[in-house]
Amino acid sequence: MDLNLLRVLDVLLQEGSVTRAAARLGSSPAAVSRTLAKLRRAAGDPLLVRAGQGMVPTPRALELKDEVAALVHRADRILGPGPGFTPADLRRTFTIQAADLVVSGSAGPLAARIRAEAPHVEVIFLPESTEDSGALRDGRVDLEIGAAGHHDPETRTEPLVRSTVLGIARQGNPLFDARVVPARFAAAEHIGISRRGKQHGPIDTALAQLGLHRRVAVVVPGHPSALALASSSDLVTIGVAGWLDPFLAALGLRTFDIPLDLPPIELGLAWHPRTATDPAQLWFRARVRTAMLAGLSS
Repeated sequence: MDLNLLRVLDVLLQEGSVTRAAARLGSSPAAVSRTLAKLRRAAGDPLLVRAGQGMVPTPRALELKDEVAALVHRADRILGPGPGFTPADLRRTFTIQAADLVVSGSAGPLAARIRAEAPHVEVIFLPESTEDSGALRDGRVDLEIGAAGHHDPETRTEPLVRSTVLGIARQGNPLFDARVVPARFAAAEHIGISRRGKQHGPIDTALAQLGLHRRVAVVVPGHPSALALASSSDLVTIGVAGWLDPFLAALGLRTFDIPLDLPPIELGLAWHPRTATDPAQLWFRARVRTAMLAGLSS
């Protein structure tokens, strides 16, 4: 017997109305009527018959009412959420795959929140992979943080942060001797940031539309290296508004608006459906969201 048939019968016996039962089940009266017809054939009994504006149960239906309700209740208990979840009792290690920019901006706030709520939980950050490694699928990673678009079709994703790309250079960089216009920005020597060693990207596309070209003198795999290099040279690099602010003053760096029409940076979370409803994973994802937003606004 299809459990959904019993669920519909349970609601019909409670409501005594196809219309009200459909509304409660989030279905249509026609669909509930078809289900009632299946139930009548299976039981060999009308079960509910018309009486004025409503419907009344037959003697057979009255015999079944309590038993049907008990079966539905038991099924809900078996298939429903497990026991209550208490973060303080959780002993688990969560693994996040993320860009160094994200780690720099959110690891501190995340560690503080985890320590306060779940002192036995540990977090491991892994660097972004240069290609889809299937780490979410095979369980090596619990959560990915980065740009969307490279995941498997079944992967769950959630956009979270949308921010502006800014230029970064040391305080005394000659670039700041005059207004930063496209031609002066293109004339500066640049630090590229790419895990794959790419020298060109959206900035080069935007410059080309203006008939301009820049020289990417150095390519490094992550933002920490780019910031360190920019602080000790006249090379310029890029960053995301809000994420690197705590490091700029310490390294003698300042930001500037890039005089180009560039798409914003969009970061989000990704996880495998296998962990979608796990209480510990739900709790952890919520703390990561909060930490990312805190890191962006700090």
